[in-house]
Amino acid sequence: MRLSATLFFMLLLGVLDAQNPVQWSFAAQKVSDAEYNLIFTAQVAQGWYLYSQYMESEEGPIPTSFAFEENPNYELSGETREEGNRKEAFDDIFGMTLVKYTDQVTFTQKVILKGSIEKINGSLDFMTCDDERCLPPKTVPFEIPL
Repeated sequence: MRLSATLFFMLLLGVLDAQNPVQWSFAAQKVSDAEYNLIFTAQVAQGWYLYSQYMESEEGPIPTSFAFEENPNYELSGETREEGNRKEAFDDIFGMTLVKYTDQVTFTQKVILKGSIEKINGSLDFMTCDDERCLPPKTVPFEIPL
């Protein structure tokens, strides 16, 4: 009995993990001695969408957003840029025009160093949908070595 319950939960976890259509990777690109680009790359499974940071209304999906741990040794410079396979169209699920990405999207945030720092920590929030359903929003922590 115990073995079958364990097997059931392992299969359930496998199914839940398979419902993770967005995979994230993080990197830092040195621009100069005091500047870095923090690069967040999302690989989006075929048939799924990742939403832009920018929405026309709060009544739609959860936009992708980034939260950086405060540290006096760096500051953010400008807004987080996004580029990838961009689709802007009316979305039947939400009843509004949305900007969403397929395949791969890269978000880039420039930071300026003001002191010694080895890594930048934070988290990102995102939501993903296909043409029939949406998965609950997810929070992904990140740690990017410089």
